[in-house]
Amino acid sequence: MDFDQNSAVPRIFQNVDSGVLMDDAASEVCKPSMPRPATDRVSLGTSGAVVEQDRRRPRGIDPNSRLSVPLARDGSHSRGRDFSMSTHSSPILVGIDVSKHRLDVFVLPANSSLAFDNTSQGIEQLIRHLTPMGVGRVVIEATGGYQRRVAVELTAAGIPVMTVNPRQARDFARCMGKLAKTDKIDAAVLAEFAQVVQFRPDPASSQPQQQLQERVARRRQLTDMLVREANRLYMVQDKFTAKSIRRVILTMQKQRDALDAKIAELIESDDEWRNKLQILQSVPGVGANTAAQLIAEMPELGKINRQQAAALVGVAPLNRDSGLMRGQRRIFGGRAAVRSALYMATVASIKWNELIRSFYQRLKAAGKPAKVALVACMRKLLALLNTLLRENRSWRDAMA
Repeated sequence: MDFDQNSAVPRIFQNVDSGVLMDDAASEVCKPSMPRPATDRVSLGTSGAVVEQDRRRPRGIDPNSRLSVPLARDGSHSRGRDFSMSTHSSPILVGIDVSKHRLDVFVLPANSSLAFDNTSQGIEQLIRHLTPMGVGRVVIEATGGYQRRVAVELTAAGIPVMTVNPRQARDFARCMGKLAKTDKIDAAVLAEFAQVVQFRPDPASSQPQQQLQERVARRRQLTDMLVREANRLYMVQDKFTAKSIRRVILTMQKQRDALDAKIAELIESDDEWRNKLQILQSVPGVGANTAAQLIAEMPELGKINRQQAAALVGVAPLNRDSGLMRGQRRIFGGRAAVRSALYMATVASIKWNELIRSFYQRLKAAGKPAKVALVACMRKLLALLNTLLRENRSWRDAMA
């Protein structure tokens, strides 16, 4: 490329307006331009108007818009066309902030805020309002169970819903520079979160599935309360107080036994659940309570790969590296209730399951700490259960 002696500008970029090109190699790229007509700056969409091209921006970008929307071309200019983004071409995104008594709703791209009662009647009104819109996706923040009813009702109405962790939504808000926090702001953040997140709709949950989840959760609560009452009984000296605690313990034990019977009855009523229960219980170390909890709170088991299963439960080691630093891998997040049940099953498997026991001993012999080896065994046991369910075969068949 030739340069002018008095200028650092290549000759190819000189005299372009006059249509003269000084470099033959660029003749196929740069064509002689015709003299442009004098124009006035006018707003886009005016009939018969010629829009002057802003040389500081790539062609096809509206300099007055925050969105880089490609402009249609008519020759070398855009003539008399409305290039504003239509709300009909954008998906309808909804964020719902759920509290005990209220549903705060934010709709994009309309930027409208609504509020409904978190009751059956309020949820019906919400569905009637959203159904005609053709909603593309709804994002709801998990709030300790208050979100379950609205999520199930929306899914049943054919509206795709994704429930997200509150920590993820809060981190996204901070990333967007939104430090204030109100219910309306949270709903708007969730709607914006729906624009960027990889959307995975919640699986449709049937009424028996909800019943099983609630019964398993209630059994877990009773077990926790029994531990607390047993600890209180050990500490008290007064006979009357001890008698009161024993009565409470006896009542909760009866309630737990009744729940065990109802959980078993519900699982027996479903062919798929009954088959899953038999496969899970065939593995040494996995009992009826652990199997029921896996069926209730991890219905994805057997339908995903082992890496996804480990991430869902929260036993996948996460990297902590930066530059030359190599941090210690740690587990984080996941479904705590399932992880707790899997922990106890792994402790039993180390004693009774030859495969898990030999794996644990090999890790210990390699110098791994006991807790690290135990978490690795949890991950191995989970992968084993996932494989057996996916292949629909029992432990005995797999070992054979």
